[in-house]
Amino acid sequence: MKRFWERFPRRTDKIALLVLIIYVFLAISAQMGTSVVGQGLDPVWAAAQRRGALRVAVDYGFAPFSDLQNGEALGYDIDLARAVAAKLGLRAEFVASGIEAIYEDLANGKADLAASAVPYAPEQGWRASFSSFYFNAGQVLIVPKDSTVTGVEQLSGLRVGAPLGSEADTYLRKLVMSDPSIIANSEYDLAYQVLDALRRGSLDAAIVDNAAALHALGNYDDLKMVGPALTLEPYVLAMPVAAFQLRSEVNRALDELRAEGFFEVLNERWFVETPARVPQS
Repeated sequence: MKRFWERFPRRTDKIALLVLIIYVFLAISAQMGTSVVGQGLDPVWAAAQRRGALRVAVDYGFAPFSDLQNGEALGYDIDLARAVAAKLGLRAEFVASGIEAIYEDLANGKADLAASAVPYAPEQGWRASFSSFYFNAGQVLIVPKDSTVTGVEQLSGLRVGAPLGSEADTYLRKLVMSDPSIIANSEYDLAYQVLDALRRGSLDAAIVDNAAALHALGNYDDLKMVGPALTLEPYVLAMPVAAFQLRSEVNRALDELRAEGFFEVLNERWFVETPARVPQS
């Protein structure tokens, strides 16, 4: 009986077999996080495992997603980063950053992950990679609990409010262009002011971002959200572009947290139980 190698008599077949063996070996090494010389193919993931910590860049100016009170990091994204790190068998170490500096901190090795209400930014793909979406900060339609409105197509002739200069304001102006009978009011500076006017009866509907809507719905029983989100503005966790295995692990962790109902817990904790950082009338 011929030996295994002798079953491939032609030189080209032997070369093809050798390439296949090398490919399989590299694939297994990548899955295990090692290379042929014993180093991590994903240097970010390998370094995080060595130190036992995931360094998380945070801009603390985005409550309730990220905040700093009495020297303590807290917020929706802070809890999420800790939960993701725990799923990876690591602890989270927070690195103070700024929204303009986050990508630089990832690129220069100062941080392994950014968690700070980071919008999905494909134009940054040359220096960062992104997790799956975990929160939609897009615009939604809010109406009084007893309203018969079920979507934006039923806003004709109604008074609709949005914060001036916001994405909600832009969306409202587009609605008015297609239906001039809509009475737009964007004299408000903040989302909570629009929602207060809605509750007082000064408006028939409001368009605000999802975070403001979740807070209002969690604290007031006289409002409701109707229809699907009007826009998609996803938040993601950002990582260095080379961190392909870390990204895979982070996405796995996010999937597990979704299945466990963790995001419902976060919504309750940070949009209902935690007071808004703006005055309410």
